Amino acid sequence: MTAIKHALQRDIFTPNDERLLSIVNVCKAGKKKKNCFLCATVTTERPVQVKVVKVKKSDKGDFYKRQMAWELRDLTEVDAKDANKENPEFDLHFEKVYRWVASSTAEKNSFISCIWKLNQRYLRKKVEFVNVSPQLLEDSVPSGESQSVAGGDEDALDDYQELNTREEQDIESMMEVCEYAISNAEAFAEKLSRELQVLDGANIQSIMASEKQVNILMQLLDQALAEVDNIEGKLFSYEEMLQSVKEQMDQISQSNRLIQISNTNNGKLLDEIQFLVNYMDLSKGHIKALQEGDLSSPKGIEACINASEALSQCMNVALRPGHDKLMSVKQQQHLFCDLKDSFARRLTNHLNNVFVHQGHDQSSTLAQHPAELTLPKHNPLHRDLLRYAKLMEWLKNTQREKYEGLSRTYVDYMTRLYEREIKDFFEVAKIKMAGTSKDVKGKFATLPRKESALKQETECLHGSSGKLTGSTSSLNKLAVSSSNSRRSQSSSLLDMGNMSASDLDVADRTRFDKIFEQVLSELEPLCLAEQDFISKFFKLQQLSTLTQGENADDADGTVHTRPVSEHRHSISEKDMVRMMMNKIFQSIEMELNSLIALGDKIDSFNSLYMLVKMSHHVWTAENVDPASYLSTTLGNVLVTVKRNFDKCISGQIRQMEEVKISKKSKVGLLPFVTGFEEFAKLAEAIFRNAERRGDLDKAYIKLIRAVFNNVEKVANESQKTPRDVVMMENFHHIFSTLSSLKISCLEAERKEAKQKYTEHLQFYVINSLGQPLEKLNHFFEGVEARVAQGVREEEVSYQLAFNKQELRKVIKEYPGKEVKKGLDNLYKKVDKHLCEEENLLQVVWHSMQDEFIRQYKHFEGLINRCYPGSGITMEFTIQDMLEYFSSIAQSH
Repeated sequence: MTAIKHALQRDIFTPNDERLLSIVNVCKAGKKKKNCFLCATVTTERPVQVKVVKVKKSDKGDFYKRQMAWELRDLTEVDAKDANKENPEFDLHFEKVYRWVASSTAEKNSFISCIWKLNQRYLRKKVEFVNVSPQLLEDSVPSGESQSVAGGDEDALDDYQELNTREEQDIESMMEVCEYAISNAEAFAEKLSRELQVLDGANIQSIMASEKQVNILMQLLDQALAEVDNIEGKLFSYEEMLQSVKEQMDQISQSNRLIQISNTNNGKLLDEIQFLVNYMDLSKGHIKALQEGDLSSPKGIEACINASEALSQCMNVALRPGHDKLMSVKQQQHLFCDLKDSFARRLTNHLNNVFVHQGHDQSSTLAQHPAELTLPKHNPLHRDLLRYAKLMEWLKNTQREKYEGLSRTYVDYMTRLYEREIKDFFEVAKIKMAGTSKDVKGKFATLPRKESALKQETECLHGSSGKLTGSTSSLNKLAVSSSNSRRSQSSSLLDMGNMSASDLDVADRTRFDKIFEQVLSELEPLCLAEQDFISKFFKLQQLSTLTQGENADDADGTVHTRPVSEHRHSISEKDMVRMMMNKIFQSIEMELNSLIALGDKIDSFNSLYMLVKMSHHVWTAENVDPASYLSTTLGNVLVTVKRNFDKCISGQIRQMEEVKISKKSKVGLLPFVTGFEEFAKLAEAIFRNAERRGDLDKAYIKLIRAVFNNVEKVANESQKTPRDVVMMENFHHIFSTLSSLKISCLEAERKEAKQKYTEHLQFYVINSLGQPLEKLNHFFEGVEARVAQGVREEEVSYQLAFNKQELRKVIKEYPGKEVKKGLDNLYKKVDKHLCEEENLLQVVWHSMQDEFIRQYKHFEGLINRCYPGSGITMEFTIQDMLEYFSSIAQSH
């Protein structure tokens, strides 16, 4: 085993800088006997690594190879199977359990003992040794052999140690001196033993010679011990003397510590007092300003603002724990509360007086120009009140109830003021609107009406006020006559041309448009200015509600903590502004709807003007602030205007459907066709560059479909005028109108109108031309029927009813004079059918000429194909026909 150990050390472990400490010959338990060696090794370099290496003999040669290695620190358990009986089996627990059978129990015990010692020296790891004899595990070591753990284990383990270079050289030189060392080892060993005895004797003699020196050394040691005792005595006496000094120093240290604590406490007390003085001391000037400050002068207001901000800072200071128990702090807080209450009461009373005083001044200015269509400006009132904006913010943060009371007072008073101003403003607007139709009042006044109808219309226009006098009576007449006129055909699209010429001209509508625009232009800055003032004066900046404990910064950077009570009232400030505006201007929407109703009664087409103007102002207001009161209110009124516009369009469609035509006179251009032309021209002029063009396009579609349907309806009911003439003339006029106006949304209808006009023109021409050459027409229709039945064209002349004699007989009945006479009668008949307004006579006559020539060529072709070589021709030529048509047209 020693030779194998030496070979393994040389071949396997020395190249890897490792030392082999223990080896055991094993094979795996329960399997075919394949021997191998388990080796316990340590590295020669620091830090030391301990491993268990499996070495196996190679199959191809007589040498060993390293097969597997485990770190000793990965070993968790060693199981020797039986501690009392000899058993060569044992288990090593690494990442899995390895079961081995040693070649002998002694080798197994030696290997397990080596593993235990390596674990104790290098790892100190808790490795369990199970079923191992206690003698193998040296838990305790005798005191005389204490180095066995520290270093003796390694010596015991060093069964083999490789010679270094010098030792090898010494051995070689010694063996050279003794040449027989190799051949006679016993003689060599005996010689070495004799030399060792000689060296031991020399050493003993040397020791005995140094005995005198040892005695001298012992004497010196005794003297040193005596001196040490003397020094210890002196040190003891010194320590006793210093004991009293130590006690005095401890007392001094204690006193210094107490002095330091006192100074620290005094410093902290000074800081607390300084904090209270700095943050809870209100100057006498501020107290005087809060108690007696002049709230009517700019300087006094500024002083009160500064004082209120200083008071808020003092009241909102974050006190440290325990401050609220100090009597002085309680007194200051009580003083602050008294100052806050008294100043809030004084500020509230003053602002109430300012509201009343400023309102009286505003009412006096309103009465100066009662008949002008302008609203009073409140800029001076707003300018004077905005000086108190910071005080209102202070009141909002400190006295919420008084703040809300002031806001209610302002809203109530301004509601009455604005209601009176707006009512008077709209009365003037209504009077001026009624004055735009003064030229037609006389005509409308002649229409019969009852007093009950007059009263009903008056109440509808003015509610229950009954305050209009003078021009109001003419306004009532205009409203009643306008209502009656809408129920009659004279005010509808049926005769729009007459209406625009006699009743309401373009100038009247333009003046109405200007008045309505002026009304909206006056309302818009009024509402915006008031909303801006409310936001600034009442500090409602339309911000989202702050959460509890959140701070808000003023413009000057002062921080105010929002009180908890604010959050109980914290509906959105945006909603508060809207509520105040709705209350103050609650009459605007009602008055606007009343004004819109009046404009609609004066002329239903005023809804076009109102729709454009209202849409523009809504669009402008939404660009400024989509959630503003003005935007919301105008949006609601716009719905009413749009409803009136839709009602106007529906009324015109209904009147088209109710139209009746005379059975004794020709139809001509239908009135609602010309009315649509006038409406479209008016609408295009009004809606040029308008924001709500889509509403007009939808109305166009509804109207043009109604016009198309009712034109066909009237054409089908017409008895005096042929259906094709009614369709041709009216659709020609519609096509001309749409082509001139170039309305993009009606492009499909324009093409449809052109198609219908062309179709009915062709139908009328064909039907009319069948009369002048009636017998000739019937003859050739018969010829075509025979050909269609299968008779060859050149054999038609052999048919009894269609031979050459019959053809000559029919042709002789239509000489040139008879044809001209028939065309002259046809021209007169067409002239009676067509109306003068559309001027289609020459167009129709030219189309008839073309159709007549086409029929003539058709007849000639049939004669040439069915009667070839007969020499039969018509009694007149194409040139004759052209002269007939030309002379007839010129003669008429």
